Amino acid sequence: MLDTKLTQLLEPVVESLGYELVLLEYVPQRGGALVRLYIDSLGGITLADCERVSREVSATLDVNDPIPQNYRLEVSSPGMDRPLVKPEHFERFVGHDVSIRLATPRDGRRKFSGRLSGYANRAVSVQAEDGKFDFALDEIERAHLIPDVNELKPEKRR
Repeated sequence: MLDTKLTQLLEPVVESLGYELVLLEYVPQRGGALVRLYIDSLGGITLADCERVSREVSATLDVNDPIPQNYRLEVSSPGMDRPLVKPEHFERFVGHDVSIRLATPRDGRRKFSGRLSGYANRAVSVQAEDGKFDFALDEIERAHLIPDVNELKPEKRR
């Protein structure tokens, strides 16, 4: 798949700049394609970071020419509802609320939300209101954090 090839090409470029490539999305569209990169770093991501990565990635894509059509490049932070893609992401966010969509239904359901209660051996555990669920990473189509709105509220001043 082209998104895998693009990730293999661009992840070293992003990492050489001091950032993590959280996720690369390749979306073919009529009249072109969209290449979207989500990047992160310990200190967070600024607009200048996105511009820096965009310049380097653009140059790499120009030299290697892996996309057979016109494309638009977007670089952004993963946001508060960041996607969880790599095993390290699931390890890092144990104890946080997550939303998971499975590639194929389990007992008639594809969507599960709850507290990410564990990660081991390429499997995640989610404690939902209706029970505990375990999923192998390869069962998961998409996963992302659910932002804690209480963390977003400004503290009351006295």
